[in-house]
Amino acid sequence: MSSVRKADRKAALDVASWFFNVVTSVGIIMVNKALMATYGFSFATTLTGLHFATTTVLTVFLRWLGYIQGSHLPLPEILKFVLFANFSIVGMNVSLMWNSVGFYQIAKLSMIPVSCFLEVVFDKVRYSRDTKLSILLVLFGVAVCTVTDVSVNVKGFLAAVIAVWSTALQQYYVHFLQRKHSLGSFDLLGHTAPVQAASLLLVGPFVDYWLTEKNVYAYDYSVISVFFITLSCSIAVGTNLSQFICIGRFTAVTFQVLGHMKTILVLILGFIFFGKEGLNLQVILGMVIAVAGMIWYGNASSKPGGKEGRIYSAPSNKSHKEELSDSTETEEV
Repeated sequence: MSSVRKADRKAALDVASWFFNVVTSVGIIMVNKALMATYGFSFATTLTGLHFATTTVLTVFLRWLGYIQGSHLPLPEILKFVLFANFSIVGMNVSLMWNSVGFYQIAKLSMIPVSCFLEVVFDKVRYSRDTKLSILLVLFGVAVCTVTDVSVNVKGFLAAVIAVWSTALQQYYVHFLQRKHSLGSFDLLGHTAPVQAASLLLVGPFVDYWLTEKNVYAYDYSVISVFFITLSCSIAVGTNLSQFICIGRFTAVTFQVLGHMKTILVLILGFIFFGKEGLNLQVILGMVIAVAGMIWYGNASSKPGGKEGRIYSAPSNKSHKEELSDSTETEEV
């Protein structure tokens, strides 16, 4: 009986974690679109640095209040994670600039097979046939929804490769570090956010000038634009935390599969708020296929043999591990 209640509680926490990620991710997309399109603040890398600086302030405050306990994460591990994460952010921005929307979407879809490859190589995971087929169905459905034009150039292709592999490695590493060092989501953010904030704020203005030929220091700040920047930073704390929570609970592959539901939700919200523009039979068909694939993936991966053979380094503190399983993604923005 207790095992049933435990399973129900885990399922409820899984749903809550994913819903938290969806709400914050969609929210920050809307705020950033207003900030960049309406108020001309097109400095995405610097803005991401401000997001992590805000996250750092919150983790320091929570540690001071005693809500975050002292933990240790070796410096080489932190630097490796930040390297992957920063290459992911810059790579995605450059890929979007140098590639068509169609190829950019295909590159994002390829993160699922790359994440599967990392789990197979490092964790010795073996997927059942149904799990593999369900992943392919999700990819096909999202591709039908989003891919309309595809053009490839050499530098755009290289940027996409760097973006995809660094993002997959960063998401895999979140899960790996949480399990290996028995870290909760805020614990891991507390270790990585300061270094990521410092590095992005240092290189962000140069990267943004290279991408936009505009200087962040010359931007004409107004009360409204500062309000939207502050709002974006506030929501980003939830986005960063929810990504770490979701990857800690679901693994990188499942997080990617569920993440494509956000693409579907953004399309639906666009239809609700902005009318029928962009909604056609192709998009509706793609939505239906993708949702069917996600349902299939959920059923296939949860069955015995759906995903098996995971190998983790055993945490030395059992209570930490149990807490992590009950309480435990840098969305590019």
